Amino acid sequence: MNTKAAPLAGCWVITPTLHSDGRGQFVETFQHKRFAQQTDLSINFTQDNEVTSTKGVVRGLHLQTTPHAQAKLIRVVQGQIYDVALDLRKDSPTYGKWFGLVLTAKAQTQLFIPKGFAHGYSVLSDTAIVQYKVDGDYHPESERGVRFDDPNLGIDWQVATTIVSDKDLKLPLFKDFQS
Repeated sequence: MNTKAAPLAGCWVITPTLHSDGRGQFVETFQHKRFAQQTDLSINFTQDNEVTSTKGVVRGLHLQTTPHAQAKLIRVVQGQIYDVALDLRKDSPTYGKWFGLVLTAKAQTQLFIPKGFAHGYSVLSDTAIVQYKVDGDYHPESERGVRFDDPNLGIDWQVATTIVSDKDLKLPLFKDFQS
């Protein structure tokens, strides 16, 4: 597993080592001790989630607020997505900035997003299965978000047509978000 700091403070791009032979492939998707050594972070993931979506679906930008904030480790097990993290930590030098990258099942690259970030993704392939670990339980009353299509953020979701939930269409713009 190789970790590299992403452009936003606290985010990490993780590239696991793939072991392939004539039988197939093996990949260790997360190793707590190695992650802690490479990032100086000790994360206790408590829940795994899996989402299946079709091309053009945009999910996000979502987060949970303190004291129920969650760190996430995102990976794609089928297909391809454009994954986005938006820094909503007021005391951060990258507050209000976003970072995006393509994650694919083939490459197995992952994105670690710390607490205080909103997260979202768009599906670039016909279908995608996304798995993500979180370090805290889901708490509906703490759920918040920012509009995916906020013109001041200018996120290019890399899809021609978007499919978005009614719930996500009602999220506030960044300027109206209460950090």
